[in-house]
Amino acid sequence: MTKTLIIIPARMSSTRLPDKPMADIEGEPMIVHVWRRAHDAGMGRVVVAADAEEICQAVRAAGGEALMTRPDHVSGSDRIFEALNRIDPDAEADVVVNLQGDLPTIEPDLIRECAAVLSAKGPDIATLAAEIRDPEERTNPNVVKVVGTPLQQSNRLRALYFTRATAPHGDGPLFHHIGLYAYRRTALERFVSLKASYLETRERLEQLRALEDGMRIDVVVVDTVPLGVDTPADLERARQMVRKARRTGSI
Repeated sequence: MTKTLIIIPARMSSTRLPDKPMADIEGEPMIVHVWRRAHDAGMGRVVVAADAEEICQAVRAAGGEALMTRPDHVSGSDRIFEALNRIDPDAEADVVVNLQGDLPTIEPDLIRECAAVLSAKGPDIATLAAEIRDPEERTNPNVVKVVGTPLQQSNRLRALYFTRATAPHGDGPLFHHIGLYAYRRTALERFVSLKASYLETRERLEQLRALEDGMRIDVVVVDTVPLGVDTPADLERARQMVRKARRTGSI
């Protein structure tokens, strides 16, 4: 039976939204909202891997688990790998979900769907995408696109490339990549052991390191892109969404 761990990397430094994990959303820090969504996925242990004791204290006060990690990690993948080896030294977990700490309104179903991909043989890593509906997103370099080939399952792609450019060319849908990953433990170990790759550095997209090394990434195509909070305007949208969800009883 596959055992899954969800680890949420969180760091205080953010150029566009300082102290982002602690940003207030309806009376609780954003990181607590993310932890709750992960907990509601019902997949087992959820741990926040932080670079500041303030984040850990907030999560623990809400009933969650958190630990301090080194402040000098270059990426969230490195941070979750440190946390994984500390909280699961006997390597009991087979699958590790890397849930970004700035997705306070993500649906728990999406977390489950991503991890479920690794219940079958084949892919090393799983992630999510949604079809681009807004024409402006097609040419926006801040919207990362997945270039993939359809698999037998109607909502699955095998990733061939990730890019900030408008791709692929020609008729057909474009897909907006969603930064949620599920790794086989062995794949995460392999990934963090690799040096930054040529295309990763050029596109500024970490997942290209895995593809360049021959690892397989499968993509679940979902209906909507969850709100990632990067700016004050995003934060206000998140507050409105949480307020509405509480009013309607959906969370």
